[in-house]
Parts: sequence; C-alpha cells; structure tokens
Amino acid sequence: MPPGERLTSRQSTVVRRFRQVAAGDDEELVLLDGEHLVRDAIDAGVAIEILLTDGRAPALAGKARAAGASVHEGSEGVLEAASPVRTPSGVVALARWRTAPLIETFAASGAGLYWLGLVGVQDPGNVGSAIRAADALGASGVLALDATANPRGSKTLRGAMGSSFHVPVSRSSIHDALAEARRREVAIVASVAAGGTPIASADLRGRVLFLAGAEGSGLPPDLVARADVRVTIPMRAGVDSINVAVSAAILLFEARRQRSADAGRGRS
Repeated sequence: MPPGERLTSRQSTVVRRFRQVAAGDDEELVLLDGEHLVRDAIDAGVAIEILLTDGRAPALAGKARAAGASVHEGSEGVLEAASPVRTPSGVVALARWRTAPLIETFAASGAGLYWLGLVGVQDPGNVGSAIRAADALGASGVLALDATANPRGSKTLRGAMGSSFHVPVSRSSIHDALAEARRREVAIVASVAAGGTPIASADLRGRVLFLAGAEGSGLPPDLVARADVRVTIPMRAGVDSINVAVSAAILLFEARRQRSADAGRGRS
C-alpha cells in the first residue's frame, strides 16, 4: 500500500499489520493509540513505523512523516478495525519499542536510587498507572515480574501515558530481579497490608527496590520472607487494600520525600 493512500478496506495489509501487533505477534513493534501517546513517543525518539489517522492531527502526521513513518489516512471503519479500543481515538501507530534488559534498568549509579517491582499485577491499566507514577516520582526503573501484565501491551502503554518511554521498564522473573538487586547492594522492601513498619517510619533513603503485589492477593509469603524490610501503608479500620498503582505511588512518594528532607537539612 503506497504511503499516503486513503484506506477504505478493513482487510488491507496495513490493518492486518495492526491486528498482528495488537495480538502480540511481533517482538519489535508496539501499538500506540491516541495523539498524546504517539506524540510522546516521537518526542522521546521512538521510531514510528506506520501512522494511521482519520484525518485529524495533521501536524502530528507531518511530524511522524518527517521522522520516517509511513502515514496513511483511513475511513472510520478502518480505524475501528486497526484500533484496540472500543471508541477509536482517530490516531493509531505502530512503533519500535522494546523493554530494557534487566541489567540496564539497574545500571544507574547513586546512593539514593529506588526502583519499583510489580509482582503478579495482571491488570494492564494498573501496570501502566504504576509506570506513570514511577516516572513522576523519580524512580530509576520499573520491573514487571513474573505474571505481571506485559508492559508492551497497548492497554499498558495507554495507561502509562508516555512514561514508558522516559523510565526504564524491564520484564523479568522474581528470581533474576532479586539476584541482580543483591549483586548491586539494593535493599528489598516488600509492601504488605499489615504487620510491616509504617511507611513513614521506615528508613528508605538507601538504594531500594520496592515490591508491590496485586490488591487482594498481595505478595507471595515466600517473597515477603526474603525481603530486607516490610512496610505497611496505614489505612483506616475496615479497609485492608488499595489499588496497586496508588500503593506504588505512596511508596515512591515516601522515598522521594525522605530524600528531599535530607537535602533540605543539608542546606540548613
């Protein structure tokens, strides 16, 4: 299909390519839905291979074309067939983006760095929101561990709102992640619903890997037992869990707060 030709068939080669990627049948390409996400990807230097639009966002289409993308305009039916969402945004793209190797996510050096590990978090929207929080709150990387939803999935990328392109994100087994953390002298901090040190009372100023599990089931007991520190987010009576992305944000905020407090005392 020549670049720029208007697509009207839901069975076109371009649409079939989008469907293949949406199904997870490509290890190199990811599907991005929405102007904001596509723009963030381009600004972060992510290579866009194909951009499909219903005619809106001409400036974005021009920007993608200038960056080397093949740009097509499609009918409403074509966008519905290519997009993974029920109500297409009118702009979808295929981009070349892969998760980072575990060793790269831990590569940053410094005394007070902190990472987020998500364990068995299967909802892609929650994983995306947690990545967003990690980016906003200064984490050095995010680890999607074991059965956690694929960070390359379109729902996860949409939930992260572009943060996946700004903070290193890895997929790994818990075993490999803990081994790498130990090798780099990173303390393991497990978030538990009850019985841990209240989050504000824990010393989180060193190099730390926070582990957060899905609400309800939480972290596996054997993993909690292997942690150096167990922390609990105090909640009112009658509430025993909160959304994992919210929990992750609280953990990361506290780590950031303690470092800011230290920096403030150092200036005084």
